[in-house]
Amino acid sequence: MAQISILGGGLTGRLMALLLAQQHSVTLYDEGGKDGNLSAAFVAAAMLAPMAEAVDATPQVLQLGYQSLDLWKQIINRLPEPVFMQFSGSLIVWHAQDGDIAKRFAQQLRRGNGGQEVWTNWNADDIAKNEPQLGGRFTQGFYLPTEGQLDNRQTLLALANAIENAGVKCHWNTAVSLTDITADWLIDCRGFGAKADWNRGKSQLRGIRGEVARVYAPEITLNRPTRLLHPRYPLYIAPKENHIFVIGATQIESEDQSPVSVRSGLELMSSLYAVTPAFGEARILELATNLRPTLDHHDPEIRVDINKKILSINGLFRHGFMIAPAVCYAAMRIFENALQGQAIEKDKQTGIEPVVL
Repeated sequence: MAQISILGGGLTGRLMALLLAQQHSVTLYDEGGKDGNLSAAFVAAAMLAPMAEAVDATPQVLQLGYQSLDLWKQIINRLPEPVFMQFSGSLIVWHAQDGDIAKRFAQQLRRGNGGQEVWTNWNADDIAKNEPQLGGRFTQGFYLPTEGQLDNRQTLLALANAIENAGVKCHWNTAVSLTDITADWLIDCRGFGAKADWNRGKSQLRGIRGEVARVYAPEITLNRPTRLLHPRYPLYIAPKENHIFVIGATQIESEDQSPVSVRSGLELMSSLYAVTPAFGEARILELATNLRPTLDHHDPEIRVDINKKILSINGLFRHGFMIAPAVCYAAMRIFENALQGQAIEKDKQTGIEPVVL
């Protein structure tokens, strides 16, 4: 049994604590609260959508996304309280004047999924039957059947309760650095917060600003995440429980963590209204922003410093919930090999090749 300290209690930190606590003594430190309020995962839609992300994600990210679908089902079933989890697929829609955008999207979707047409074409009747509140608004759509979603904030809190129940010593609201902690091994899951330490290596870490709205719309029901293809501001809408909707679109090359701009807020709300005017009466609960930790190759990366006994996980970009389980299971296997003095090699199940420092 090793004494392990985890720095960063966002999504990956909590998942790593859950996995490692089965065989080791684990302590977790996070500068935010138990609810995960300072983590990138707190400002996320938590869509599990590897099919749709095939449009511009890397092949490794897609592989990790598909592997994580079943892993999430296993993880959620282990948690001490229910978490909203849905596997009803997702729907891509567009207005008639944006048909050329839909054609290009279909080409990219096919190419990203190995030439396969992984979607079902829905016509106006299909859309009206399956998403009545979109009936009459859209005449065509792509239905992606295997995709799902979680409630990000329920998941973070349930993971926190699970690791505390497993005996993990959790120090919330405690900011620490790599040099502050003494342990057999350190697991660095700080995301963008690890930038200064991470950028001493080869790949470079940066933050990409994402902006998200949460609205309450008691008059509206959507049965699955819905994406709007649009020439200026593509949009996703992730329906959660109790008529809460998470809306996002922006991906800005900036490390500015200030509040959402008026322009971004107007674009989010305008595109939401374009999906259905019924959202005009929705109540804005929150406009939030955070930085997504991104590496120059756009893949996640696991580093192992054998001499300093540090394993670092970073670079999940905007795919955090989609790929985190597969990444963390790979990190756990790599860590166990390092702990036992075995060779640090490519993880056979995920194809992740760790960087040994």
